[in-house]
Formats: sequence, C-alpha cells, structure tokens
Amino acid sequence: MKISVHSFLIVLVLSPCTSSIAAETQLSGNQTVLAADYKLASDFPQLSSKFLLGAASSVAVDSKGDILVFHRGEQPILRFDRHGKLLRSFGDGLFSSAHGLRVDADDNIWVTDNANHTVIKFNRDGIIQMTLGKKNEAGQDDSHFNKPADIAFASNGDFFVADGYGNSRVVKFNKTGEFLMTWGKKGNGPGEFNLPHAIQVDKGEHVYVGDRENNRIQVFDANGKFIRQIGDIAPFGLFITPDQLLFVADGRANKVTKMTLDGKVMASWGSTGEEPGNFRMAHGLTVARDGAVYVTEIAGKRIQKFVEKQ
Repeated sequence: MKISVHSFLIVLVLSPCTSSIAAETQLSGNQTVLAADYKLASDFPQLSSKFLLGAASSVAVDSKGDILVFHRGEQPILRFDRHGKLLRSFGDGLFSSAHGLRVDADDNIWVTDNANHTVIKFNRDGIIQMTLGKKNEAGQDDSHFNKPADIAFASNGDFFVADGYGNSRVVKFNKTGEFLMTWGKKGNGPGEFNLPHAIQVDKGEHVYVGDRENNRIQVFDANGKFIRQIGDIAPFGLFITPDQLLFVADGRANKVTKMTLDGKVMASWGSTGEEPGNFRMAHGLTVARDGAVYVTEIAGKRIQKFVEKQ
C-alpha cells in the first residue's frame, strides 16, 4: 500500500483567539450544572488552505501523543503531533465512507468503513495487518458486517465491533480476529439496538454501547449480559479515560458531556452552530493523557481541541 507523507499543514477555520467554554448548561431532567472550564485551543490543527478536510468522523490519540483523524476526503487518515503539525497521511483508495478510528494498546490503528462493510487494522506505519469483513458484501454471519460503526478493545486483546447501521449487534473477536460471539437485535428493549454507533470498554471489562437512535448508552459484561443503561443522550461518540470518566459526543444536541460511568453528569458544553466551541454534528471524540479533548464533526468538517483552563 502506498503511504503518502506530506509536509504541508492542514487549515481549519477556527477562532483567531482562544475562547473560554464555561457556561451554565441545562440538561435533561432539569438538572443544571456548571460546564467544566474548558477553553478552545485555536492553534490546532495548524492550517493551510491547500487541504480540504472532508466530513471528520473520528479521532484517537496514540501512546506517543500523536493525534489521528479519520475523514471523508483525500488522505483519509491523518497523523498530527500534539502541537497540530501534520506528520503524515495514508489510506487513499481504501475507503468508501470513513467512520470509526481507534488505537489499541500496541498503537495499531483500527478503522471501520460503514459503506464497504470492512474493519481494517494497520500498524503504526500504516501497513495493513488484518482485514475483517468482505469488501462491498453486507451480511450478518461471522465473516460479514453490515455497515460497521466502531471498535473497542478488552485488556486481553479481544475486541468488539459495533455492527451498527445495517445490523443491530455487537460482534466479539479474539486478538487474532477469530469470531467468538455476537449479541443484539433491532429493537428498544435491554440488549436490543437501534444503531449501535459507538463502543468502549472500561477497566472492569464492561462494554458501553452507544445505542444512538434509542438515545441511550447500554452497559454489558464482556459476554453481552445487560447490566444497566444511561438514557436521555444521543451517543454519537464515546470515550472512557484511564481514570474512568465517560465523555460523550451528542450529535443531536451538538454538545460534549463528561460524566461518571454510572451517568452522573460532571460537565457539558457546546450547542448547534458553526462558531468555534459549538458543533455541527459532533461525531467522534477522544481525550489525550494531558486532558485535552478532541472532537470531530461530520457537517462541520473540522476537528476542535479543548483544554481545561488552568
């Protein structure tokens, strides 16, 4: 596979100054909280008008602090350093619709394509290590997906695919890609899904599934037994931090919510809009080790970085 390396910088339209995102936010159930005092980092990424960013679907951070962005345009996988400088790009010709991107404990890059029905694992250098699913063949057996959305990893290397747009299920594999099991069907009851769109695993090996069109997050054990749910939120994107806080990109309300794993809201910011600090279909997010929050937007075609105000 050809990997293109570029020295130019990507330009996104952000505010010329750093803005503070700290405001009182009304949440569901008439619960009002003071949003965490985050500020927009207007220097990320560094810009050049020569590059047109497509719909930005997903973002992840590796162990070295590099930021990887998956978008629907040329050079679909972009690697930035923590300062926003573009280091390299790759993936041309491989994807029909960029969707999920995650980085595992060994810095392998995993992506899902919700149009050609595949999950691909790359090493850090962008070389394909594994492909799951049959390209351009939708299905519901142990070797096919139907528009998969996202991927998450257990501590032993097992991984889970939210097989979401066409199928309404979670599929579990071992670390070598061997099919183990699946659970879920279309519906709105416990263990049923209406677009399982995002997925994460906590330190207790509980699996959090963003059941997007049912406006809830369902929590399961590692074998698909339903435990509980968190409602009244549209979970387009999920991320669990090492200290076990849950961040949610709500693509309908266009806000980011920070909560405990049992759903207690700690902070929330953003609304619908093109202005820096707001979102147009917030879709994916990640939190770096330094606490910076990166959020991608489909309609907004950008990535925004937020840092906690000191």
